[in-house]
Amino acid sequence: MLTLPFFGVLTYPQVDPIFLDLGLIQLRWYGLSYVAGILCGWLYGRYLAGNPRLWANGVSPFTKTDIDDFILYITIGIVIGGRLGSVLFYDFARYAEDPLAIFRVWEGGMAFHGGLLGVVVAIAVFCRVRRVPLWSLTDVVAASVPFGLFFGRIANFINGELWGAPSTVPWAMVFPDGGPLPRHPSQLYEALLEGVVLFLVLRIATHRFKTLQRPRFTAGLFIFGYGCARIFVEFFRMPDVQLGYLYGGWVTMGMVLSFPMLLVGIWAMASAKPRAYAPAPEAAAGPDVARP
Repeated sequence: MLTLPFFGVLTYPQVDPIFLDLGLIQLRWYGLSYVAGILCGWLYGRYLAGNPRLWANGVSPFTKTDIDDFILYITIGIVIGGRLGSVLFYDFARYAEDPLAIFRVWEGGMAFHGGLLGVVVAIAVFCRVRRVPLWSLTDVVAASVPFGLFFGRIANFINGELWGAPSTVPWAMVFPDGGPLPRHPSQLYEALLEGVVLFLVLRIATHRFKTLQRPRFTAGLFIFGYGCARIFVEFFRMPDVQLGYLYGGWVTMGMVLSFPMLLVGIWAMASAKPRAYAPAPEAAAGPDVARP
């Protein structure tokens, strides 16, 4: 049996994954994280859409009301896409044997890459219905996503899932289902990098460098930044047990799915060009400027 010399191990703060038990109904931190992420993302998206200083000529291509209406679309996209991503990319055999498990979302099992594809579909459908610029809405969504990533990774930590590789670092923890060895709290690494750091990078880009004036640059920066953060953390995170390492004892499915994101992000940033929007006639009546 592998043993590691370790000099200090932090106590894993075991938190009940159910934060409110109402008998027939149980409210879990996992579900709450999605609510918190969508709520914060919605409020921040409204702020970006309603801030004329961030847009060329002071004109936003959509209104705060557009962002309000978009919430339903993106929520459906996140849930369906995230779930299908988990089924198809990470644990198809299990769900093939028990198809009803697909609907037991309270047991966990949401994949970011699948959720991303669901969001892309939601944006495309909404832009077609409401006739708002696709890339600019994608930029606003991208700048708001880190909230959901942060809360989602914190929920993973509370659930004691997706823990890291065995480690001797002073902040290593022994997870309840991770065996006797102390491990990297890789969920917290991801919360920090994908949530806090990525949000700050995007915030500087949109406010300091006014990247919303160059449609798809902010989205490209998000895609590239997430890909870098995810690939980095994969070196400290254990692969899904049903998949293991795909090659060489270090390549994981998370890396494979994230690498194309680097290329897409570079393309989006390199090809982004400045664009200004003309105010709609109804925008003259108030500060909530509208689409072109």
